[in-house]
Amino acid sequence: MTRLISHPAGHYQFLPGIAPYSCGVIADPGHEVVHVTLQVPQHWRVGLDQVDRFLRDHGRQRAELCAIELRSPQPFTMELFVKFNRGYCAILEEWGVFVDGVNPIARTNVCPIALDSLEPVLHAFSFVRPSAASEQRTFIVAGAGELAEGTLVSDGIVRRGETSPEAIAEKARYVCDVMAERLSSLDVGWNEVTAANVYTIHTIHPLMETLLQDRLPSAQRLGVCWHYTRPPVIDIEYEMDLRGVVTQWLA
Repeated sequence: MTRLISHPAGHYQFLPGIAPYSCGVIADPGHEVVHVTLQVPQHWRVGLDQVDRFLRDHGRQRAELCAIELRSPQPFTMELFVKFNRGYCAILEEWGVFVDGVNPIARTNVCPIALDSLEPVLHAFSFVRPSAASEQRTFIVAGAGELAEGTLVSDGIVRRGETSPEAIAEKARYVCDVMAERLSSLDVGWNEVTAANVYTIHTIHPLMETLLQDRLPSAQRLGVCWHYTRPPVIDIEYEMDLRGVVTQWLA
């Protein structure tokens, strides 16, 4: 189980991941994670400027930004994905949100089939604010595909290049296991999940009875949101993320 790290100024704890993102975040007691969706997606750099203004306007600090959701026009090669991440991380590091050189911001970055943009755009973000009245724990589990945890190499992709129903089911099982491990590391349970998102162009109908309903108890009541998108890297076919939040806004 991965050890949680406290953000000294962000009022949350995070699961360290790899250079571009953490594996998940959970608000400290007396605080909550607020999820914000942009009504009009912005080029990711412009979007980060908008996030910065939003936080200032709401009396929050950059350090309280805890999650980012991007949408990209098409899957990257692994090499281009690493290159993009360097530029993305450079801005966050310049903002001073890193903790001892580690990126605490959880992230999902996926590729809608019909995205009208030549560059990745900012779709949503989450931040932490005081919330003394709420006792519900709030958290974000970062997006994960069928890639070995802690790596960004193509050889780590489960059943790389295969898209048969059996292969997709194995990829989905692997990703569900990753989600379960991250939840456990955050010390929360499936019953605290308020939204489960699946990102794939492959049908999830066969998976609902054989996998998702059993492994995601919250899906029995709240369902699963299927986004007809590709994951961000070529040859990754199935991705998921989770959140447990009380407050959701449009901006």
